[in-house]
Amino acid sequence: MSTAQALMVAVEGGVIGDGRTGANLALGVGLLGVAIGWLALARVASRINTGNARAGAMSAMTVGLVGTFLAVLHLATSSGGPGTGNGLVGAIVAIPLGLLAMFLGRRALTRSRRTVATG
Repeated sequence: MSTAQALMVAVEGGVIGDGRTGANLALGVGLLGVAIGWLALARVASRINTGNARAGAMSAMTVGLVGTFLAVLHLATSSGGPGTGNGLVGAIVAIPLGLLAMFLGRRALTRSRRTVATG
């Protein structure tokens, strides 16, 4: 099974569950991206000393992009409207989470470049 087919099965709910599975997956990935972005910002601000801020920032941006992609893909393939049990509302909520993860990652990346240039 190719990656594209695996994503389609996950988004549509296919074998692993009902129609909400794709939205829940997108929500989980979006929340993970927000957490990684927040930790990357904390690393840049020297509030925590573990890890590499640039790697965390790039990870947050990547995970946020994947979460947003999964949410949009679920919105495009789901049938029915809000309240039908297809996870449409969850996918709508997952889009801003993914975008927030990308924003936090970009902010951490910008701050880490500024810190390296002045330090």
